[in-house]
Amino acid sequence: MISWELKKKIYPYLLMVPALLILLLFIFYPIIKTIQLSFLHYVLYEPYNRAFVGLKNFINTFNNDVFWISLRNTVIWVGVSLFGQFFLGLFQALVLNRKFKFRGIIRSVLFLPWAISGFLIAVMWRWMYQPRIGIINDLLLKLGLIQEQIPFLSRANTALLSVVVACIWWGAPFFAIMFLSALQAIPRELYEAASVDGASSWQKFWYVTRPFLQPTMVNTSLLRTIWIFNFVDLIYIMTQGGPFNSSQILSSYAYLTAYRSLDFSSASALAVIAMVVLVVYSIFYLYVTRNVREVY
Repeated sequence: MISWELKKKIYPYLLMVPALLILLLFIFYPIIKTIQLSFLHYVLYEPYNRAFVGLKNFINTFNNDVFWISLRNTVIWVGVSLFGQFFLGLFQALVLNRKFKFRGIIRSVLFLPWAISGFLIAVMWRWMYQPRIGIINDLLLKLGLIQEQIPFLSRANTALLSVVVACIWWGAPFFAIMFLSALQAIPRELYEAASVDGASSWQKFWYVTRPFLQPTMVNTSLLRTIWIFNFVDLIYIMTQGGPFNSSQILSSYAYLTAYRSLDFSSASALAVIAMVVLVVYSIFYLYVTRNVREVY
C-alpha cells in the first residue's frame, strides 16, 4: 500500500504526465527527427538511398548562395517587422488607454487583424498589392504619389518590404493588447503625483509608464521575434520567396526545399541552422535583459 504522504508527492507529477506526453510527441520528437534527417541523404524521389552523409548537408547549405541571401533577408524581415509592430502596437495601446467616445468599437477594429489567420491576411494583402485592381495602387495614383501602377510583389526591390508592411499590420495588435493590459495595471496615483510635481507628458511616459512596461516589452519582443522568424505564411502565399529569392527567408527556404524539391535532408539542415540561430539569439537576449525586473 502507498502511504498518503507519498500519494500527495506523486499526484502533482501524475497531473503533468499528459502535458509531457504531448510535448514529447509534438515538439521533442520532431526536433530529434529533424536533427537525424539533417545527417542523412533523404530525398523522397530516391526512396532506396538513405545513406548517412555526416555534415554534407550543412556544408552544401553554407556553400549555397541562396542560403546567405535568405539569412540576410531573415535579419531584415525580423528586424523591420519587429520594430514596426512594437512601436505601432505601443502607439495604439497609449491611445486606447485614454478615455474617448467609441473607444470600445475602435479597440475591436484595431485588434481585428490579430483574430484573422495568416493565410487570409496574405491573400488579402496580395490582392491589395495587385497592380491593376489593387486598392494600394489605386490610392497612390489618386493621391498623385505615383504615375503608373507598381507591381510591388514582382519587383526585387519592393517584394520583401511589401510583405513586411503586411506583417506589421497583422502583428501590431499583439503588442497593443499586451501593452494595454500592462498600462491598465499602472496606479493612476503615480500620474497624479507626477502632474503635481510639474512633469511633462514625455516625463510621465519615461519615468512612470516605461518602467512598468519594461517587463512586458522584454517578454513580448522575444516571443514575437521567434514567431516572426518562423512565420512562413505571408512569404509563401504572397511571393513564394521571389522574385529571384529577393523575399526568401530561412523558414520559407526550408519549406520550399522540403515540399517543392522534396529534399527533406537539406531542409532539415536549414531547420537545424535556424534553430541554432534562434537559441543563440534567445540566450544572448535573455542575458542582456537579465536586469529587467517586475515593477510593483
